[in-house]
Amino acid sequence: EVQLVESGGGMVQPGGSLRLSCAASGFTVSNYYMTWARQAPGKGPEWVSSINIGGGTNYHNSVKGRFTISRDDAKNTLYLQMNSLKLEDTALYYCQTQIQGTVRRGQGTQVTVGP
Repeated sequence: EVQLVESGGGMVQPGGSLRLSCAASGFTVSNYYMTWARQAPGKGPEWVSSINIGGGTNYHNSVKGRFTISRDDAKNTLYLQMNSLKLEDTALYYCQTQIQGTVRRGQGTQVTVGP
């Protein structure tokens, strides 16, 4: 059974850091295009970052230079290192992929940036 379980969210002050994890089971992360997305209260989903099978990465302009996506193939886990967090980064963050035409995502982990 395919499962994605996010963790690592929490409350942090502006300028702080968090590292999100997405533990995968039922498939091999390194064989798929993996994405982090987020949804802020009252807003639609927003793509944040992706990593392809070859390890190439892409970032939304708003997080470029502050966030880093990576994966640990041995642990079958996807990560998102978030530095220099801003108030506008507050959102539910979730990992996502598409397997055999079906979008799979986790329940998400909440990130709240505030004083």
